[in-house]
Amino acid sequence: MSGKQFFIDRYAKLGWQFKEIQLTQSIRINQTNAKAKNLPVRLRKLGVDTEKILFLPMGYWIPRSVVSPGATAEYLLGLYSIQEAAAQIPALLFTALGGKMVLDACAAPGGKTTQLADLMNNSGSIIALDINKTRLTAMANHLDRCHISNTAVYNLDARQANTLNLNFDRILLDVPCSGNFTSDDQWFRRRTLADIEQNSKVQKEILSAVVKCLSPNGEMVYSTCSLEPEEDELNMDWAVKNLGLCIQKVDCIGVDGLTEVFGKKLDSQVANCKRIWPDQTQGFFVSKLKKVQAS
Repeated sequence: MSGKQFFIDRYAKLGWQFKEIQLTQSIRINQTNAKAKNLPVRLRKLGVDTEKILFLPMGYWIPRSVVSPGATAEYLLGLYSIQEAAAQIPALLFTALGGKMVLDACAAPGGKTTQLADLMNNSGSIIALDINKTRLTAMANHLDRCHISNTAVYNLDARQANTLNLNFDRILLDVPCSGNFTSDDQWFRRRTLADIEQNSKVQKEILSAVVKCLSPNGEMVYSTCSLEPEEDELNMDWAVKNLGLCIQKVDCIGVDGLTEVFGKKLDSQVANCKRIWPDQTQGFFVSKLKKVQAS
């Protein structure tokens, strides 16, 4: 089962009418590096227009630029990062990151890792994992450019995270996923329901492994850039029922997570998730999880 119309029909059943999306490039100011630098003014002088993203504290749209935003001295100095707007949301859902022990379980190429470090003001520790050694090279360059000093990087499958023998206060689980059509014009031709179901299986394996590393009072944020409920709400329903997790309310853009998917009723907690249908941003899904506390 595949093809553009197949997916459009699925989205309609989930409550969203398909429309073509043209994404606007966005950046995130690295506040630790850019304090008092008046970066929007500096960029405007270079011919890079900025427009504040109202739902992100350090996010800016780039509606027009006469130079590549990735080729300025300010970028090379780590004053900002090029990061899709919705992708800036997951790291913002944690509370009290400063000084914490943090796991970024599927980290490369490192955009969210540098954001975590910025939110932590380079305090505490981040352990960043990724299975793809080639992507880790790009990640190392990204961390160096942004002057990150609190992060250790491991070439390790997130499904083996418990071999680190560490417990984490905060875990970011931005899992490998099917993506969506907004960032790949061949997406509808390439994706099948079988792909999505296989990705969902891997995501459950990662969830099962990583939850063992979560401290009793810790927080885990799960996110995907997939629109498919098998990778989103259905995985969260499974996590509640099988991993001893509860879903916390989150404050960000988007609509409440679906509690009925193709006729299947899900745990009511799944409504606490946020589903971000493509509009100004690419499609995204976020959820904040904690371990159920024994009474």
